[in-house]
Amino acid sequence: MSFEAVIGLEIHAQLLTRTKIFCGCSTRFGDPPNTNICPVCLGLPGALPVLNRRAVDLAARAAVALGARLHDGSVFARKNYFYPDLPKGYQISQYDQPLATDGAVDIDTEHGARRIGVIRVHLEEDAGKSLHEGFADSHDRTYLDYNRSGVPLIEIVTHPDLRSAEEAALFFEHLRSTLVWIGVNDGNMEEGSLRCDANVSVRPAGTAALGTKAEVKNLNSFRYLQKALEYEIARQVALVEGGGRVVQETRLWDQAGSRTVSMRSKEEAHDYRYFPEPDLPPVALTPARIAVIEAGMPELPAARRARFIAAYGLTAYDATELTRSRETAEYFEAAARASGNPKAAANWIMGELSRKLKETGGRLDRPGIVPEALAGLIALVDNGTINSTTAKDVFEKMYGTAETADLIVRRDGLAQISDEGAILEPIRRVLGEHADAVAQYRGGKKAAFGFLVGQVMRAMGGKASPKLVNELLRQELDRA
Repeated sequence: MSFEAVIGLEIHAQLLTRTKIFCGCSTRFGDPPNTNICPVCLGLPGALPVLNRRAVDLAARAAVALGARLHDGSVFARKNYFYPDLPKGYQISQYDQPLATDGAVDIDTEHGARRIGVIRVHLEEDAGKSLHEGFADSHDRTYLDYNRSGVPLIEIVTHPDLRSAEEAALFFEHLRSTLVWIGVNDGNMEEGSLRCDANVSVRPAGTAALGTKAEVKNLNSFRYLQKALEYEIARQVALVEGGGRVVQETRLWDQAGSRTVSMRSKEEAHDYRYFPEPDLPPVALTPARIAVIEAGMPELPAARRARFIAAYGLTAYDATELTRSRETAEYFEAAARASGNPKAAANWIMGELSRKLKETGGRLDRPGIVPEALAGLIALVDNGTINSTTAKDVFEKMYGTAETADLIVRRDGLAQISDEGAILEPIRRVLGEHADAVAQYRGGKKAAFGFLVGQVMRAMGGKASPKLVNELLRQELDRA
């Protein structure tokens, strides 16, 4: 019997605010433990929460990007449970009246486009952090850092529409890209600002009934999500095929052992004793406010990819690469406009520029490589002032000095030689020095031509016009 996986994701994304969702404490990561706390985020008696307006706007922005329907009224609730990193004994979240519902996201897989439904997008506060290792007495003590308590989150819950570990990882990657693109989340999974829980079950292929699910918690990378789900799917299939039964439980990914491990059993229904948060009024989103949020949305990656293909004649591959980040997409568009050569701009960005940025850890706003500077370099190649080989050397100098391509070419005498007389002399010298290659070419071995071109370019320090070298060299070789 063949089985299929049924996967739904719950993704927690920290919103890009300077202060927490219900108080003025900083959300800055990496500060000393328990320094960004106050009576509100600790839930001390008499402290009252005040909602962060920007958090609501960012959450609404995310909902719009995910195609979800924003509700004009949503309600905060207290989710009651007891854990050491939850100082109040409850978490302020949203329950039966969330901010937005009924969204959908399209992803491209190797089997074609897939639409993944989004059940809800709701606001909530983060809990603190339990530290189980790194201290001399970690063997019998747990330390608590409440700096994260009250950090604003959105939770995005999908329908169980994903059918493989690879699809789940693709969706998670797509979601991260979208949230970063619209300025809602910084995408830093190592710092915990984006993390994922996965609910997974298996069932015989072709059947509609859902199997018993297990939840894999706190996955903070695409690779870990995919590996954890691959393991968990295989584990559940082996259990069922062996006559066993999958138990509903919460599991963790053990990276060292490359397996999921049981964390705790999970009852069919949680009793969180939700009730409306008495200290916060309902969140009211007026039509005017929703209109402002929608009007402020940037062009989303899928729409920009389609426009790049239509407006600039790019391939689907190039358009995809150039829209992996909003910064890159905007850089390309500025360079394409300034140079008038979109294809050359795309090739430079995906080639030399990408390589150099990875090599140095640099940024696209570096002075020597701003779009106008790259456009100036492209123009020198297009008008024949320099050839593509020299252009790479010029680019290296631009990156290191922030000087313009034109200045570097004039100062260093790098302009391309296009004078026939100046090129014919080294051609004839090379032909005389490499009579064997000449004989091979005339004997039908065309590869010898490329060797001779290389020798001529070398003799001229790479400054000759490659097109003219090819033309003149062929003429000389074809002489009887």
